[in-house]
Amino acid sequence: IVGGHEAPEGAWPWIVSLQVHHRGIRFRHLCGGVLLGRKAVLTAGHCVSGRTDPCDWRAVLGVHNLQKHSPHTAKRRIRRIMVHSQFKRDTFENDVAVFELRSAVRYSLYIQPICLPPDPLAELMDNSSNCYISGWGRTVEKGKISPVLNQAQVEILPHSLCNSSEGYEGLMNNNVLCAGAWGGGTDSCQGDSGGPLECYHPDTDKYYLIGIASFGIGCGRPKYPGIYVRLSQYRKWI
Repeated sequence: IVGGHEAPEGAWPWIVSLQVHHRGIRFRHLCGGVLLGRKAVLTAGHCVSGRTDPCDWRAVLGVHNLQKHSPHTAKRRIRRIMVHSQFKRDTFENDVAVFELRSAVRYSLYIQPICLPPDPLAELMDNSSNCYISGWGRTVEKGKISPVLNQAQVEILPHSLCNSSEGYEGLMNNNVLCAGAWGGGTDSCQGDSGGPLECYHPDTDKYYLIGIASFGIGCGRPKYPGIYVRLSQYRKWI
């Protein structure tokens, strides 16, 4: 997360660190994910590219510092990985995947599933102001990933602005949204992919999953905000 700060411990209890075998001995963080239920984690399809064997992966939940697991941290191996059948690696279209955990997790203050917005709310939330991103990704464009979970408040920006000739020049379709800051400085980055764009809805006093971190040009650059999978388009698939 570029332009953010360390998250309070337990602030985002649905965020998951998806980790791959590193040189066969230990695991390293590769992508974020979002807990949907006791055995299901949603992430970005491109995270799985070239790593489709569930045995190469694990999910770490209820964790704040990746180097210091706490008593409320849970680790799970993966039973299967389902990538969207229409995912296209070159254009990041349909950039979603679900990891099924081998065994269910127990919910606690530190491990909770995220809410998916009911349909009427979903449209409304696409323009919400109270939105956050979180992850263990790089804190500067060419930097290292962060051992602690970071968060940043972002603005969901108009599609027409992000996709204009000043910005992504037509690279965005209607299944994505863009969020961050038009002037740059606040963004997700490498290692944050698959993590949540979550928005708070005061009437229900809940956070809802609005997007999944997908791609961008650089990190935190002006006129190139982060691109997120628009969750409302994938409810049926999930």
